[in-house]
Amino acid sequence: MIDGGDVPRFERFDREEWAALRAQTPLTIREKDLEALRGINDQIDLEEVTAIYLPLTRLLNLYVSATQNLHRVSATFLGTIAPKLPYIIGIAGSVAVGKSTLARLLQALLSRWPEHPRVELVTTDGFLFPNSELKARGIMDRKGFPESYDTRQLLDFLRAVKSGEPEVAVPVYSHVIYDILPDRHEIVHQPDILILEGLNVLQVDSRANEFVSDYFDFSIYLDAEETLVESWFVERFHALRRTVFQDPQSFFRHFAELDDQEANVLAHQIWESINGRNLRENIAPTKGRASLVIEKGADHRVTDVFLRKL
Repeated sequence: MIDGGDVPRFERFDREEWAALRAQTPLTIREKDLEALRGINDQIDLEEVTAIYLPLTRLLNLYVSATQNLHRVSATFLGTIAPKLPYIIGIAGSVAVGKSTLARLLQALLSRWPEHPRVELVTTDGFLFPNSELKARGIMDRKGFPESYDTRQLLDFLRAVKSGEPEVAVPVYSHVIYDILPDRHEIVHQPDILILEGLNVLQVDSRANEFVSDYFDFSIYLDAEETLVESWFVERFHALRRTVFQDPQSFFRHFAELDDQEANVLAHQIWESINGRNLRENIAPTKGRASLVIEKGADHRVTDVFLRKL
């Protein structure tokens, strides 16, 4: 939750107050669309979309329009043509809190606004160092921690996108083999909006002169009590054991052979030694830097929204 020191910087809305801000924003996706957007073990439904994410997309649409107008005003003053620059949204939060589903949902909803139909989504997984490099550095067990990412490459990517380059390559990460796919790239084509989703996108480093979040126009932190997120991680681990881990090519194929009790113990151990530690040490401390904090409760539903005051 937002701590006492952050409270003056944010305006809090409970679920009903936030839902009322939808105004007349139409629901532009159906249940079958939502099925394709849900992550493993995610329980989002159309009522949640209507109450929480339609107001959010209305807010973001207003912000994007205001930023586009500002570019036009600046160009008029300078006597130049307004450049086509993307609006960049960062999404941060713990493993298993629902970031990926949120990112895909926002992409689907925002792309249905006529003012900005081209919305592209990139995850920071593609900017992890390859496993060979992580092993060489002795940090394979710290995958997902800030030092496991090629931050320079990520900053180069954001710089190129923000400067309006027509095509920018993104490395591809496979969750099956748990590694970067060599010689594989996706191309970002000058989007109206770019959504960047990842654990540490709000991270700052006192030794650096430039941060990933410097390129954000808006940022979202998806939050829940750690005990809840740990339980969701364990549930997801069991779901993966029954699905993805069954793939013969899966890096975690050996986990599929565990019985329920063994898997439960291992999942809690992984949380405590890796994901929970990363959350406490690196991810949660960045919450107060977000433009918007979304707080989830035990049933995965959003209870409160905190909007940073301008």
